[in-house]
Amino acid sequence: MTDTPTTAGTTAAVEPAEGDEPQIAYPRTDWDDYEIVPPTTSLSNEKLTMWTFLGSDCLLFGALISTYLLLRNRRPLSGEESLRAADLFDIPFTSVSSFVLLMSSLTMVLAVSAIARGEMERCKLWLLTTAAQGAVFIAGQVYEFTSFYREGLGFTVSISSSAFYTLTGFHGVHVSLGIIMLVTLWVMVNRGIIGPERAETVEIIGLYWHFVDIVWIVIFAVVYLIP
Repeated sequence: MTDTPTTAGTTAAVEPAEGDEPQIAYPRTDWDDYEIVPPTTSLSNEKLTMWTFLGSDCLLFGALISTYLLLRNRRPLSGEESLRAADLFDIPFTSVSSFVLLMSSLTMVLAVSAIARGEMERCKLWLLTTAAQGAVFIAGQVYEFTSFYREGLGFTVSISSSAFYTLTGFHGVHVSLGIIMLVTLWVMVNRGIIGPERAETVEIIGLYWHFVDIVWIVIFAVVYLIP
């Protein structure tokens, strides 16, 4: 019988078969110690991917906001003095639609909380409510753009109007994509594809929705409130 080391500080008896070489076990390393666990992010791959996307989106919105700040007071070098978006702002109207969008973050939190508790009917209700509030915001933005166009402020009227439409329109596209995600989630929850065991899926979409709301707070302050 041959004593062969198997773990640090311990030995195990291995009986080789006749004619075979004795088998030598590899000694354990620090990584084999179950008390030593390598550090992790504690995030799933899906959630980490969403955080990475949102981080890159921050850079994009930062560039658009900076561009608007640089160009919002630019007038054409020749010809008649053109309108600026700031000359046509309806602050009370935009404030109401902004409030509706911000309240949708609350209903999104309620949807995530409901599915985590297994309350599927409540989850579906809050998902639809959140999507409806986003739709109200988009309807208000379409009305605002239409009013500006009728007043003579088109996308190509001046470089400042182009910067305004690009910034706010790009955010509107993000809200519209969020509405599509929410409606898709509602369908999947309604069909039983997503249940409490997959609550993280709803939470990930919630991260995107909260990001869109936070970005609008910055845009509203920079574009509408700061002269």
